[in-house]
Amino acid sequence: MKPLPISPETERVRIGGRLRAARQKQGLSIDAIAEVTGLTKSFLSRVERDITSPSVSSLVRICQVLSLDIGSLFREPELHLVRDGNGPRINLGGIGVDERLLTSRNEPRIQLIRSAVEPGGNSGSDLYTVLSEIEVLHVLVGRIEVLFANETFELLPGDTITFPGSEPHTWRNPDHEWPAEVIWVLAPAAWSSVSPPQAS
Repeated sequence: MKPLPISPETERVRIGGRLRAARQKQGLSIDAIAEVTGLTKSFLSRVERDITSPSVSSLVRICQVLSLDIGSLFREPELHLVRDGNGPRINLGGIGVDERLLTSRNEPRIQLIRSAVEPGGNSGSDLYTVLSEIEVLHVLVGRIEVLFANETFELLPGDTITFPGSEPHTWRNPDHEWPAEVIWVLAPAAWSSVSPPQAS
């Protein structure tokens, strides 16, 4: 059998955005990179916009200044896609709640949970805390009451409340006819494996 000819990859690998992000993260200007590397500002700008592909030697110089591993520029991004309704069902101890995890179970930096709350559904009468720095609740549909030790807030569609995860709280759907749907955001992730939040 005759071997197939090997054709070079014609699509340019786009690395400019990652170079720009690394530079900006360190608070460096294009002027500073140009001065250290000896490359022109216009060349560096074109590289960051993926208009020009740098030579290997130029790329090595840029990455040295940025303390950036060249290989990291070409790695596939870490993606976790959850289609509507396909998130794994979890149980955090709520009553009358269908909860779906929207982020990876192994993602330690943040957790998104979509909760469908039946009329009268709630997280129990006892105040509880979660092991995250920040907790965010955004209401998509219906009404949700968030109860703290000395104050209660009613949230309507489009409303968002942010508070420390260490603040004792509980919540409920006060409507006896209509369901509610909400998004919870916990940062960093409150638990390494899906389990009910710790009550205090």
